[in-house]
Parts: sequence; structure tokens; C-alpha cells
Amino acid sequence: MRGYDDPCGIARALGIIGERWALLVVRELLLGPKRFSDLRRGLPGISENVLSQRLRELEHANLVRRRRFAPSSTSAYELTDRGRELEPVLTALRRWGEHAPLGDTTRPELGVDALIIALTGRFTVDEAAPRDAIVHLRLDDDHFRLTIKDRQLLAKRAEVDDADATITTTRTTLQSLVFAERTVTDAERSGDLTITGDRDTAEHLLHSSQPSSGSTSGLWQPGN
Repeated sequence: MRGYDDPCGIARALGIIGERWALLVVRELLLGPKRFSDLRRGLPGISENVLSQRLRELEHANLVRRRRFAPSSTSAYELTDRGRELEPVLTALRRWGEHAPLGDTTRPELGVDALIIALTGRFTVDEAAPRDAIVHLRLDDDHFRLTIKDRQLLAKRAEVDDADATITTTRTTLQSLVFAERTVTDAERSGDLTITGDRDTAEHLLHSSQPSSGSTSGLWQPGN
């Protein structure tokens, strides 16, 4: 990896994670381990060679490791403790970047992990909101454990058997709900969304992540 011959901490960090795609690979691993093929699917613009190179570099920097997971002994990549320390960095970049113009009038479709990160990043609670709860989000073939705790929403890719509520939908529908392009009622009426269990918790989770009135974020106002 190329460096900057600069002892500043920013320069030293960029010497490790400043290459194109590096931080997006980290983003794809924030919610849990992924196989190489799943990483490719989450980053459709990356080539196989570049992804392999970035993974080698991140492994060398002790940000990512590869191991086998039971019961199938499938080889997958996961973040190390050092790699997970980049989560607040990516959160800050997401908040900053959402106000950058998209440069196109067509609303892009977020990848699954990017969408879940947007959902958790926008989550807010008020005095009437449920304090602690577990929500099972079934998003196409992906399953996520969403934990509401200490006024935060935490997400992890996992099957859930102790959920207070279950939300079943598609990536496209969830994105339209997160960015206030559809209502929960409309999505349910059309069969694109199903809620079981604690409905108040599920509805609060979906509504609280929507942009506030007057927001100027380029993500849901493309072309600004």
C-alpha cells in the first residue's frame, strides 16, 4: 500500500484505508461476516481482482480476517476489533456524504448493508417510544437482528428466535419507507410489507428513520 511520508495520523490512516473501495469493503462487513461472493454482490461495481487485492491489504493491516464458520465450514471474512473501530468513522462519513449531490435525477437503489446502516443511523426515540426491544427484519433472503437499547438501534446479520416484532419486506420497499416515499399503510395494503408481533415497536422503527421535514439530503432529493 502506498503511503504519504507524513507522520500525521490522518495521513497514516489514509495510507491504510485510503485506497478506492477499501472503506466500502469495511462497510459491507460491519453487520457481520460475508463470503467473497456476498461481498461481490454488495459491491457490484468492484472487479474480482480489485476485491481480492483490497481484502489482502485489509488483512495485512489487521482490519479484516478470514475464517471458517460452522456448521458448513464456509470460509468468510469478518472485521477484527481494530477494523470495527472504523464504524464511527463510516457513520460520520455517511452523515456528511448524504448532503452531497447525487448528480443524477434517478434515485439509486442502496445495497442491503448500506440500507440497514442508513436505517440504524437515522433511528431516534422519543418519550413515548419503546425503550428496549428486538425486531427481526426479514429482507428478501437476508435476516437481521435489530436491537433497540439505550435509545439506539443496533443491527446484526442473524436469524432471530426471540423477537418482539417481525418485519418482512423487500429491499426496495424498505428503502421507500426509510426515505418517506411510501407509508407503512400503503406497503401493507399492497402486500409488500408484513408486520407481526409488537406493532407499535415495528412502526416506530420504520417511522423514526424517515427524514425530518425540510431535510435537504441529496439521497432522497436527487439532483440537488
